[in-house]
Amino acid sequence: MTPDMSLTTLLLLCLAAAAAGWVDAVVGGGGLIQLPALLVGLPQVAPAHVLGTNKAVAICGTTAAAVAYARRAALDLRTALRIGLAALGGSLAGAFFASGINSAVLRPLIMAILLAVLAFVLLRPTFGVAAQASKAPVTRRRVLTAILVAGLGIGFYDGLIGPGTGTFLVLALVGMLHMDLVTASGTAKIVNVCTNVGALVTFSLQGSVIWQLAAPMALFNLAGGAVGARMALKRGSGFVRVVLVVVVVSLVCKLGYDQWGG
Repeated sequence: MTPDMSLTTLLLLCLAAAAAGWVDAVVGGGGLIQLPALLVGLPQVAPAHVLGTNKAVAICGTTAAAVAYARRAALDLRTALRIGLAALGGSLAGAFFASGINSAVLRPLIMAILLAVLAFVLLRPTFGVAAQASKAPVTRRRVLTAILVAGLGIGFYDGLIGPGTGTFLVLALVGMLHMDLVTASGTAKIVNVCTNVGALVTFSLQGSVIWQLAAPMALFNLAGGAVGARMALKRGSGFVRVVLVVVVVSLVCKLGYDQWGG
């Protein structure tokens, strides 16, 4: 299906995709920008098609960011791929159940988790700083926990709903594997590519992707992702921490508005 839209709407959606790619590359949460933009720009389109198109766009920026991080940062690719494979399976399952989700039930729970995360980050100034992150050893049990939580669990959420997935991945990787924020962001991008692949496969098989719209938006999303990754690598964990706080606050406000003000 090809929705009718003006050139202005298309341009605004492309700009939203670029901004989402940038945010997603730095700390995750690009869906906070892109998914609402698609919902506003395509009011006549079924939610499943909006979710599917969002995934087709997001995978491009996430892939560009993952490549940039892999080239310039010291990432544990073996661990990232192990978590990513689990996330792929989780996102396949989540996308399968997406059509029956009641988002009104999940929003309060997600907001409570985000508020707890925000309080933790603000009260722990050393959270995600390289010098602090390197102190504790990473055991096999922690890696397995990361595979189950950051892989299967967050992967399922990404396929089911999506917005905030990158942010949740970063926080989980810092908390469980003692990564600094830059390394966690790079690892999260690799995992997020896998979750996007899993969800996109399911949506594609269901015919829920508007490819004619996804293609131009994907180019802008890719550019935003590449720029965001370079900025995060250049400016370090302090910059990522600031963006993380802004994104978490924005996610809470957006979910709150959807729950009580929409």
